[in-house]
Amino acid sequence: MATTHQTALETKHSLLDRRIADETARPQPDSVRIASLKKQKLRLKEEIATL
Repeated sequence: MATTHQTALETKHSLLDRRIADETARPQPDSVRIASLKKQKLRLKEEIATL
């Protein structure tokens, strides 16, 4: 059963996924920003896994 905290983390994870896709689709994607978003996404994934 998912807790409210876990649901919030999963929502943030999905939003980061969308932001990465949006940035990648730009004519000149910002690779530094993409890397930062991916790191944030990984941290969330790790936190979700520990729950």
